[in-house]
Amino acid sequence: MLTIAAMDHIVLNVRDMDTMLDFYMNVLGLKGERIEAFRQGQVSFPSVRISADTLIDLFPVRSASEAAAAPQAENLNHFCMVIEPTDMHQVIAHLKAHGVVVDEGPVSRWGAHGNGTSIYFNDPEKNRIEIRYYAD
Repeated sequence: MLTIAAMDHIVLNVRDMDTMLDFYMNVLGLKGERIEAFRQGQVSFPSVRISADTLIDLFPVRSASEAAAAPQAENLNHFCMVIEPTDMHQVIAHLKAHGVVVDEGPVSRWGAHGNGTSIYFNDPEKNRIEIRYYAD
């Protein structure tokens, strides 16, 4: 019997690696992994860590033909990352200071742990992101 226990990683196709690494590390505060090894050609992609158990792999699209063959954004509606309970207006101000437009929220939405407070925005390559917290 197959029993799924957790999400290990998601993979985003990336056209501008430096911009995406800057966004995920410096705007969202995720820890980069394997970045120097990627830049030195030792590994084929870097990652950013969401938690001890979950990564976002940033897979480079290197040519126009690879870009055309890569899955498009409509294949992914959005992905959601959980933050500690906080004042979402401060989070929105932080994102705005980095040029990020929050296009929805704060709103209450259903998720893995019941209802939470969420905001929605796009990364530099138009992947839709939801950030939420659960009150308890």
